Amino acid sequence: MDEVGIKKVKYVLPAEKIDMDGFPVKQALPTHKVQQVDPFLLLHHATTKFNKNRPAKHQGVGPHPHRGFSPVTFIIEGEVRHRDSWGHDQVAKAGEVQWMHAGAGIVHSERPTEKMVQASEKQEIIQLWINSPSSAKMQPPEYTYLSTKAMPLIISEDEKIKTKLIAGNYKEQRGKITPKNELLVLWGNGKEDGFEQFNIPKDFNCMLYLIKGSLNIKGYGLVEAEQLIVYGISGDSIEITLKQDSQFLILSGKPLDEKVTQHGPYVMNTQTEVLEAMRDYQMGKMGILIED
Repeated sequence: MDEVGIKKVKYVLPAEKIDMDGFPVKQALPTHKVQQVDPFLLLHHATTKFNKNRPAKHQGVGPHPHRGFSPVTFIIEGEVRHRDSWGHDQVAKAGEVQWMHAGAGIVHSERPTEKMVQASEKQEIIQLWINSPSSAKMQPPEYTYLSTKAMPLIISEDEKIKTKLIAGNYKEQRGKITPKNELLVLWGNGKEDGFEQFNIPKDFNCMLYLIKGSLNIKGYGLVEAEQLIVYGISGDSIEITLKQDSQFLILSGKPLDEKVTQHGPYVMNTQTEVLEAMRDYQMGKMGILIED
């Protein structure tokens, strides 16, 4: 296929139920077939109902460390309270994003809010792990909260699809996030029969995750909810037609082509660096998060 043109679908990966430390989540990446789509390492889709009889601060995901990558949380429904060892304390609501570059190390927690627990509302999130280049793995951590207003909006010609620009440059607009990688991250919502063509930078890997609904991909066919579409690297655009009201993420980025060594919450280039991360966390070098 020529470098210019519609990208071809390479894999269709359904999100499969797994148990993550007692939390049921659906995992679309990694799979036994596809370990990573460089620079993307992991995609989890989680829907959680909380216990009204327990304090919110004792539910959700408690303090845990990260180093060497960016965990990014998209809030589909409900609220997430993020706290970390660098002093951030932020609630993000449906339609908003929490983007954290773990860098040299940070400890954070992700809890429901008390208001949400008492109202018996469910929480639905997507968490994406983006590998950091070796040059950024030991930089100071950063945390960015993206409110709905902070995201530039792209509206399709038929006005049926509205797409938020999360990271990267698109159609003369720039995302508020300044990522450590060359990325284009988009979050779309649309009505039935909505059509859009998305231009993807050449030499970028590209995925589409369908959160809700169903759509038709030009050159492939029908895609159902909770499937991750992985495209081949050739080509410079993708075209979708929504078969019903739908919500989706487009995740594209320039491959790092670096060795990946991962152990739990640490993503480094060598085993030695992973061992150093474990030691640094145990020594308190990533900070301490005490939740009141």
